[in-house]
Amino acid sequence: MGTLQSERMRRFQTAGLYLVTSQALSAERTTPDIVKAALAGGVKLIQLREKDMPIREYVKLAHGIREMTARAGALLIINDRVDVALATKADGVHLGQDDFPVCEARNLGPDLIIGVSTHSIEEALRAQEDGASYINIGPIYQTGTKVWDGAFLGLDGLQAMASVTRIPFSVMGGIKMTHIPGLLRAGARTIALVTAVTGAPDPEAAARELLNMINAGSLPALPKGHFPETAG
Repeated sequence: MGTLQSERMRRFQTAGLYLVTSQALSAERTTPDIVKAALAGGVKLIQLREKDMPIREYVKLAHGIREMTARAGALLIINDRVDVALATKADGVHLGQDDFPVCEARNLGPDLIIGVSTHSIEEALRAQEDGASYINIGPIYQTGTKVWDGAFLGLDGLQAMASVTRIPFSVMGGIKMTHIPGLLRAGARTIALVTAVTGAPDPEAAARELLNMINAGSLPALPKGHFPETAG
């Protein structure tokens, strides 16, 4: 791992809250408005994820968000598009199971953080072997941000996948503030979410409160295999 990638991953692992954007789920606010609020709330890790946006518009948006995150000392990860990540000098790219291969992405961007969405132990192990910088484990809870026909992992599924993973991981999928204590007890430290910030009446206040809760993290250990969930 090169020096720049190592520094980026150090910052990734200390960010705590991982905001993933979605203009369609931002209560009629723009993604720049949400990102501005989140950065003001202390968020240091942003993933630009706008699935339905035309590519020219997406590139223009990515350049603008890159400027915002750079000024705030925050990392920017681009969803799916390695070309956009490189063109905008983003810090990384996040890939799905059917997206650009990890090894090819690494060849193109040796200093990029490369994340991979994983939904099972098998996918987690494969991403790790392929050279991913981190994996995202999910969906943990029921979510409306993506179409999903599989089982939701819950905290037991999270623990099972985390136990075989040697690289950093984030968690995602239907996460609300009430879920944070259980996720922290299950070993999660980088918590990715969308609507808990983008759909909040006050995104800056929501981001700050979530980040404070994650960073507090001084929760008592529970017996192995016992992770209480709170529906939300």
